[in-house]
Amino acid sequence: MKTFASRSGRPFYGWAVVAVATLAAFFSGPGQSYVFSVFVDPIIRDTGLGRVEVSTLYALGTAVSAVMVVVVARLVDRFGARVMLAAIGIGLGAACFGMSFAAGPLLLFFGFAALRALGQGSLPVTANMLAARWFVKRRGRAVAVVALGIAASNAVLPPATQALIGTFGWRGAYLALGTLVVAVLVPLALLIVRDRPEDVGLYPDGAQAPPAEKPQASDGAFDGSEETGPRGLVMLSVDFWLLALPVAAAPFIVTALVFHQISVLGEVGIEPATAASAFVPFAVAAAASTVVAGFLADRFGPRTPLFASLALLLAALSVLGFAHSVALVVLYAAALGAASGFQSVASGATWAHFYGREKLGRVQGPATMVMISGAAVAPLPLAAIYQASGSYALGLVVMGAIPLVCFVLALLFDPERAVRATTA
Repeated sequence: MKTFASRSGRPFYGWAVVAVATLAAFFSGPGQSYVFSVFVDPIIRDTGLGRVEVSTLYALGTAVSAVMVVVVARLVDRFGARVMLAAIGIGLGAACFGMSFAAGPLLLFFGFAALRALGQGSLPVTANMLAARWFVKRRGRAVAVVALGIAASNAVLPPATQALIGTFGWRGAYLALGTLVVAVLVPLALLIVRDRPEDVGLYPDGAQAPPAEKPQASDGAFDGSEETGPRGLVMLSVDFWLLALPVAAAPFIVTALVFHQISVLGEVGIEPATAASAFVPFAVAAAASTVVAGFLADRFGPRTPLFASLALLLAALSVLGFAHSVALVVLYAAALGAASGFQSVASGATWAHFYGREKLGRVQGPATMVMISGAAVAPLPLAAIYQASGSYALGLVVMGAIPLVCFVLALLFDPERAVRATTA
């Protein structure tokens, strides 16, 4: 196929790199909440800690992840994704091994912090940066493929982990997961991954010439490999926040709603079993929308899937307030899942699209930190409003304002002004 062709007519090597990046996203599972949720009850039973204590330790570990991702993104700039993927894989395996021996609050905190920092933050951001550096015109599709690794992980690892726990216990399950990550990811990263197409005599997308170095896309993209890249503290740029906050909107809202999903749907009369089953249409819609978002990002720029994500968030919140039937619950879950899928592509493609491929970690690291930090605190405001008012209604209205505000912020973002602010 022409899409996969390099300058010599052979399949473009970048897709092999993306395949490893997708596996990296898949193996981030041990640090993600959907896998940890399977461990919660066994850990509570074994350690004697309360649910609040375990949740607090986990939240503190997530805070470490938010800070760590900035450091890792800068290290990817310095040492390359190939070395960092292998190092993170070894580190995540070691974190899983450490968790298998953890006992007591302090050791559990260190285990949670390591799992979250390496799995939730470091592996996904490195995988996305790798795909963004190998592709320009087809960056949206490449990032979408990487995002499908998360979707597959979400579908496969929780039941597989549950089976491991049933057979070996939760400590043995962590040993098995750590062994799998190290045995599969690390060799593939070292043998297959290369940091940039230029390192093997190729150009992004398998093109016959390097990409343009000036903004050319209708969305103001820098489709090039400029030599300098962003400099200085990117977070001091107003335009960084005009984009970072909208990109973080979906993780914030989705995390809050999923965390309280049983309770929120219970308030409108939905049984817990039905509420739990909503994860199925959520996952299906997320995977399908990820594919669509990749093509939209390539054709119209990453703000298009971002706007679609914000619109779907608003739709999901609107349906949630009236979700008195199974059909409406499915519609709500599908809209929320689609919003998550569109956001995953927007998040992966946005920063290289506007700021270029060089020194990408200076921008994508802080942006990911904003996203993780928002997701970490997301359940708290909704819980606080519920506790104060006795209902989720006001909290859902407040959350409904977030996509509207973020839509305006994203419209105010000026690509040329943003790049000038960070390269001057």
